[in-house]
Amino acid sequence: MSARELNRATLARQLLLRREPLGVADAVRRLLALQAQQPASPYLALWNRLDGFDPAELDAAFADRTLVKATLLRITLHTVHRDDYRTVREAMQPTLYASRLGYRFAAAGLTPADAAELEPGFLEFAGRQPRSNGDLAGWLTERVGAEKKDGAWWGLRSYAPLVHVPTGGPWSFEYAPSYIAAPEGRFTGEPAPEAALRTLVLRYLEGFGPASAADIAQFAMVQRARVRTALKELGETLEVIAGPEGRTLYDVQGGPRPPADTAAPPRLLPMWDSVLLAYDDRGRVIPPDYRKLVTRVNGDVLPTLLVDGYVAGVWRPLAGGIEATAFHDLPDATWDALAEEARVLLAFLADRDPSVYRRYAHWWTKLPAGLARVLPG
Repeated sequence: MSARELNRATLARQLLLRREPLGVADAVRRLLALQAQQPASPYLALWNRLDGFDPAELDAAFADRTLVKATLLRITLHTVHRDDYRTVREAMQPTLYASRLGYRFAAAGLTPADAAELEPGFLEFAGRQPRSNGDLAGWLTERVGAEKKDGAWWGLRSYAPLVHVPTGGPWSFEYAPSYIAAPEGRFTGEPAPEAALRTLVLRYLEGFGPASAADIAQFAMVQRARVRTALKELGETLEVIAGPEGRTLYDVQGGPRPPADTAAPPRLLPMWDSVLLAYDDRGRVIPPDYRKLVTRVNGDVLPTLLVDGYVAGVWRPLAGGIEATAFHDLPDATWDALAEEARVLLAFLADRDPSVYRRYAHWWTKLPAGLARVLPG
């Protein structure tokens, strides 16, 4: 496969070749996971992908926990379907154990054995009703003392299976989180993480494939050796494909792979859109020269213009419309198509948050001069 064919396969599986007539739960199952560090991003991700998307449907799916928001892939906030939550958590258990019960936990004078002793009561407390940061940190203070509380809370809030509870605001979640214990509780059994990882590999390839072992490891933040073992065990259930520059790629049998010349409409992607972050080789969607422009030094990933399937600039709302800044010249027909996207997006934002992402506006003063236009509503 060529690099452009890989791009089109990604767009097809991520519902970015056309807006599809799907409900939000089915869409998230197809997409596997939506980045959710910023509360608006899952909504804008689905607006870009679904025909007739109704944000109230996403509100309801969060409220009844058909969809859950939790610290998951790459130890960042994601939205997943409840049927995928346990698979993702269990596949990541070795990573969570090492990263959240490691150095910083030990620096507070705590050990993994302490976590094992604390966790059942911690989850029981979080299972009775939604709990705030202060509630859970206070519970830990009573058991480990004020000096160890910060380290204990830092480790357990990601290591223990907690999901976020909607707290209101235009995008269901405000910046002060509230948590409740996931209904599955703690996972047990030595083989479970590896069986879960095999399932996660299949789910990832369905939503993002074809992909390399390094891509899969980057997406899930798991060790490459574990991924290679999972791929070997999946064996003939997968297709093996020769990719660009001699890379070995894997895919599910029969996964869609549109031709390289398939048309790709422009889109206004949200901050941290999953399609930008799901690969070790991010050149599949982000031209290398633009990667540092859209991914800032602290990890913020700006809302991007997607043109012909590739990142071509960034966007933000202003008083007069959507300011679109292109990193290279765009044809008039492309600007017209972006203007139509902006018109519909502004109407969508009007009922929720017309100045979405305003807290990140400082990044625009640090971008090089580009070809900026204000696209009116």
